[in-house]
Amino acid sequence: MKAVIHPPVHESYKRYRKQLISQIILPMVFTTLLFVGMIVLISVATFRDGGDVGRWAAISTIWIVVPIIIASLIFLAILVGLVYLLGRLLNITPTYTGLAQDFIHKLAIRIRLAADKLVKPVIFLDSVGASINRFLGRK
Repeated sequence: MKAVIHPPVHESYKRYRKQLISQIILPMVFTTLLFVGMIVLISVATFRDGGDVGRWAAISTIWIVVPIIIASLIFLAILVGLVYLLGRLLNITPTYTGLAQDFIHKLAIRIRLAADKLVKPVIFLDSVGASINRFLGRK
């Protein structure tokens, strides 16, 4: 047996179906047609009547390299900014990290002492019980 799954008929699903064509499929089709048209136009301009293939190759190389150069410059600017900020941060942090480390060490000692005080009565009762059991000969 095969289960039949009916599509939902909610209002949001109906809007999605309407927007699917106008906002996703239609722009994709137009973009594809635009690129195919550009390819045809460039091919005709390049190879018609002994067109200058070298010049079109140089233009294509420029169009490929320019976005890479821009992205690399943005990445370089971010990297330089991070290096500068880390340099500034390393000048500030030793003082404050030392203070934080001292504070955490003192806090750990106080927590350990408080925990020892909390369990001291329990340990004392267990030791008294163990002493009584040992004195009476029970294990």
